[in-house]
Amino acid sequence: MGGSRVQVNKPHKTRFSSKSSRNLHRTSLQDKGRIGKSESNHVKGAKAARLQRGKMLREQKREAVLKEKRASGGSNSPPRVIVLFPLSASVDLNSLGEDVLKLLSADDSGVTSSSTVASSEYKLRATVLKAPHGDLLTCMEMAKALEFIACVADLMAFVASANSQSEENLSNIIDSFGTQCLSVLRSIGLPSTTVLIRDLPSDVKKKNKLEKMCESQLKSEFPKDCKFYPADTRDELHKFMFLFKAQRLTVPHWRSERPYVVAQKVGMLVDDESSGKCTLLLSGHLRARKLSVNQLVHVSGVGDFQLSKVEVLKDPFPLNERKKQNSMEVDDLHDEEVLRSLLPDPLKQEPLVAENTPDPLAGEQNWPTEEEMAEADRNQKEGKPKKRNLPRGTSEYQAAWIVDESDEEDSGNGDSADDGMEEDHYSNQNQDHFSNQNQDFEDDKVTLNLRDTDNETHNDSEMMDDENLTRDQYEDQMKKIKEEHAEHEEFPDEVETPIDQPARKRFAKYRGLKSFRTSSWDPNVESLPQDYARIFAFDNVARTQKLVLKEALKMEEESRDDCVPTGSYVRLHIKEVPLVAASKLSSLVSTKPIIGFGLLQHESKMSVLHFSVKKYDGYEDPIKSKEELMFHVGFRQFIARPVFSTDNIRSDKHKMERFLRPGYFSLASVYGPISFPSLPLVALKISEGSDAPAVAVLGSLKSIEPNKIILKKIILTGYPQRVSKMKASVRYMFHNPEDVRWFKPVEVWSKCGRRGRVKEPVGTHGAMKCVFNGVVQQHDVVCMNLYKRAYPKWPERMYPQLL
Repeated sequence: MGGSRVQVNKPHKTRFSSKSSRNLHRTSLQDKGRIGKSESNHVKGAKAARLQRGKMLREQKREAVLKEKRASGGSNSPPRVIVLFPLSASVDLNSLGEDVLKLLSADDSGVTSSSTVASSEYKLRATVLKAPHGDLLTCMEMAKALEFIACVADLMAFVASANSQSEENLSNIIDSFGTQCLSVLRSIGLPSTTVLIRDLPSDVKKKNKLEKMCESQLKSEFPKDCKFYPADTRDELHKFMFLFKAQRLTVPHWRSERPYVVAQKVGMLVDDESSGKCTLLLSGHLRARKLSVNQLVHVSGVGDFQLSKVEVLKDPFPLNERKKQNSMEVDDLHDEEVLRSLLPDPLKQEPLVAENTPDPLAGEQNWPTEEEMAEADRNQKEGKPKKRNLPRGTSEYQAAWIVDESDEEDSGNGDSADDGMEEDHYSNQNQDHFSNQNQDFEDDKVTLNLRDTDNETHNDSEMMDDENLTRDQYEDQMKKIKEEHAEHEEFPDEVETPIDQPARKRFAKYRGLKSFRTSSWDPNVESLPQDYARIFAFDNVARTQKLVLKEALKMEEESRDDCVPTGSYVRLHIKEVPLVAASKLSSLVSTKPIIGFGLLQHESKMSVLHFSVKKYDGYEDPIKSKEELMFHVGFRQFIARPVFSTDNIRSDKHKMERFLRPGYFSLASVYGPISFPSLPLVALKISEGSDAPAVAVLGSLKSIEPNKIILKKIILTGYPQRVSKMKASVRYMFHNPEDVRWFKPVEVWSKCGRRGRVKEPVGTHGAMKCVFNGVVQQHDVVCMNLYKRAYPKWPERMYPQLL
């Protein structure tokens, strides 16, 4: 057993120790913060900076939210726009609109004549609009409904009716029109949305059950944050309106970057009827941004114009209750009382420039300059070799596409080819030469075999079998062979070479490419159409857009005398508006909102716009390139004739499509007014014999780039007549030997996968000898790819003039 153990307590835990002995192990408060931490002041400063920066960001976000809330719900804010959209034909929008206006108005018994009311109870001003219902593909009102949502609506209230629904069947709660509308609206983007359910039963139990069933049926069609409200009684509408007031609304970003006015009154001042012009007056609340009197204004469906004057009027719908009491007596005086007038400054006003005015003599040069003559003298003294004989008007860039055939052809054949090009010379503006094809194949062994087999075939001077045929017999034989191969035709770009016209003239604008993806094609050197002289181009679109938006934001933050603050009730004096269009606007103001948008800098100028588009699933008719369509791009409408092409991201060249393919995204290029991306697109097709447009194309604005290369491709086909291993005599691609020599630099290929080149013409009927990189089958088809640059077509009229 061990000895006795004596209990020894720790000295700092004894009950009889003094305060000084108990505090010996403690650390002072000054040194407590430095335990286990670096002594560097750098670390302490970095952490403090991070904390301060985070605090500052939180305060900025809080201030931005409060500012947005005050701006959207204060007394100086414009009325909120509620658009009621029916999901089926059984919905009664008129009764719902009257109920909402009665709830907001002070007079509970009367019905307001205006769609805009100011409620002192909710401290809210609202405008209630009703979207029409009809057949999507035949109803003109669909365009108006799209305009409501894209350019006007702050809240999109879809209305569903449960009147004809039972607990077992809810299939008719959305009809075909509502389904198609939802698909279009989801494509272009929805603002803040909600769903109002009407015509619910009075029994509480049945009402709750049917409401939940309607909500579960509609939930998949709307965004996740969409809320559902019953809207039959006044209490239910009160709950909806109270939550609507507190709701933070989301609007498209492009709409918040531009000032706009939803006109409640439209008038016009005619100075001289003979001129066909007048001054259009639009009265309404200014929304989103400040408007400068020096800005350009776009009137939806009519065009871009300058302002002659902006008047700030007395608000006809004041939110102050004391003013509302006397509004019945002096309503007319309030509407016409002018508080302030702004006149444009001629030096600062943005000019209305839509098209460029080219100088037809800007590119002419009738006499060489002194520098060019001195350079020519130096080249002659240095003894530089002479350039090759090329067609007249050929530039250095185009000369790269011409093959020097001296090492393959004898002098006689070479001279005849040059003479042919000289005789069939065409103007420099339309001339495009062929690619200088590389005659060496990738495999050296195959190339060696090609050279070894040149002398193993029949005699080159042997006449073809159809040399003695008449023209009618030649055409019949060619038609017979074409019909035999028509069953196996897989390429829609195949075209036939005309017999009565030389191919070098018929396809003068086409040329060959060694590789569609990697071969170079300079967009500035090629001959451009005359319409390209009327458009504008940017060196850097992204940088220009950034500067324009920065300038617009600077104008919003500054206090300037030429600007009208947001929320003011203004009257815009828009000058030089066509008299016919102004009279149409005056008659349609009661049924359709007339919108005036303030344009950003450069947005009135014409350029080449490219859209990423997809054919609308509900439109079944084919859409051909360069067909006239009505484009709704964000806030503006214009007529365009687009050219469709493949949206190829791996190449700087895009292949033109003759028709818009359903189910695939394509690129649509048009001449149109500049609008900075991104903006939604809805294109309407106007059918012949009908004034009602149909939704045909959906998409968005992708870029502004006149130099984007779109190539139209054609395939010339020929058929082997005599085959000997890797050599073949091909006929019916061309019909005279001069065409064969002209197109000789272009590479040929076969549908069975062989690649080759044209060696020489044979006979007088356009047959040619071709050499391939493999054995050619007798039933094969020989093809040649040719390309030319395609451009959109300038529309005959730019704006629909409110069709």
